[in-house]
Amino acid sequence: MNDKYRERMHKYGRIFIVLGLMVIFLAPVSMWAITGVGPNGGRLFTGVLVLSLVFLPGGLIEMMTYSPILGTSATYLAFITGNLINLKVPCVMNATEICKTKINTPENEVVGTISVAFSSITTVVIMSLGVLLLIPLRPILNSEILAPAFNWVISALFGALGYKYFKNNLKMAIVPMIFIIVLSIFIPEFVNGNVSILIPIMAVLTVGISKLMYDKKLI
Repeated sequence: MNDKYRERMHKYGRIFIVLGLMVIFLAPVSMWAITGVGPNGGRLFTGVLVLSLVFLPGGLIEMMTYSPILGTSATYLAFITGNLINLKVPCVMNATEICKTKINTPENEVVGTISVAFSSITTVVIMSLGVLLLIPLRPILNSEILAPAFNWVISALFGALGYKYFKNNLKMAIVPMIFIIVLSIFIPEFVNGNVSILIPIMAVLTVGISKLMYDKKLI
């Protein structure tokens, strides 16, 4: 990979990350400036601190885990637009598999960037259609026949996404899957309320198990 290309992507990526953060804060700051009603300083600090402790470890793990898969430019684009685990990463993996490209190659950089860009555009289009059609489709969406299906949307979505990851690395996935299933059965409250904490735990566990299996020549 060309070092000049990476330097440029890091430069522009950092610029757009900062611009993205400015846009995120634009609405609350504008409301504060117009209405004169600001947040409580103590509660704001406490909230930021708590959220940082909860979400920062997971965010760092996601960055270290997904960046090699996405590539340089696609990493910045994906983290700005969001929905990595349930959209961007599966799109890149599928595109990589179809195009038969390898990680850390110029070809994979192009494939990753295009797949993340088009998945972002698709998300915007689908969400826009959803907003426009929400009222016309309300009778159908509220029907008793479809109601049970909505209770399983998240499970079906992540089950399908999980299969995509597991099918090619089944040996490495067995131990983490058993671990999280046991936790879900015996400590469901912990699993449901601490997903961001479980992400780094499961990442470390998976890497450790994979290294052990590799050393034993099981994979």
